[in-house]
Amino acid sequence: MTDRKDELAVNLARVEERIARACAAAGRAREEVTLIVVTKTYPADDVRILADLGVRHVAENKDQDAAPKAATCSDLSLSWHFVGQLQTNKVRSVVGYADFVQSVDRSRLVGALSKEAVRAGREVGCLIQVALDAGESGRGDRGGVAPAGIEELAALVAGAPGLRLAGLMTVAPLTGEYAGRQRAAFERLMDLSTDLRRAHPGATMVSAGMSADLEEAVAAGATHVRVGTAVLGVRPGLG
Repeated sequence: MTDRKDELAVNLARVEERIARACAAAGRAREEVTLIVVTKTYPADDVRILADLGVRHVAENKDQDAAPKAATCSDLSLSWHFVGQLQTNKVRSVVGYADFVQSVDRSRLVGALSKEAVRAGREVGCLIQVALDAGESGRGDRGGVAPAGIEELAALVAGAPGLRLAGLMTVAPLTGEYAGRQRAAFERLMDLSTDLRRAHPGATMVSAGMSADLEEAVAAGATHVRVGTAVLGVRPGLG
């Protein structure tokens, strides 16, 4: 355990330094950027170590892994973010522990989240996942709604009991006009955030950037970065 804590402490310090340098280069205060550590495929023991090291935000992308982990760590002062594509049949479970769902991308999901949030007596922060690679279907390869669909979906979330419209999220696309252009993709997301906040001033979260491109996200103005590998190491193979 001590060796693992030392490893995570070193990795976390390196990521913190990267964020601090990126903020300084962008003329931003370090406090403007929140680090979310993506703990998917890693055990609850790692979450406990991270919490002891000062991490306050963790993210998961599969309910079957996240639910038992969140239950085991329920005594910790953590904010849990669900960042994966979410099926409606998993919503009841996810609402039980997630403080934020960052992957809201369709009206049916909004309805399901609202129903379960009300049933559980909870308020869930919702980020609309934006697909900058959306094709004619209006959806991206890894989920998300096309920019043209943000306004309608935002209005649904804002008016839904038990939900709070928190902002926007994106994953740097692998195809389309923004492929390989992370900075441009994140700047586009910031423009969309500016548009969103005209109608919904409280939707201030902009979640973008991961281990490989967090600097580009900070430079563009992201308020939250989602980092897994750079903190926890290369994920073990599953199966």
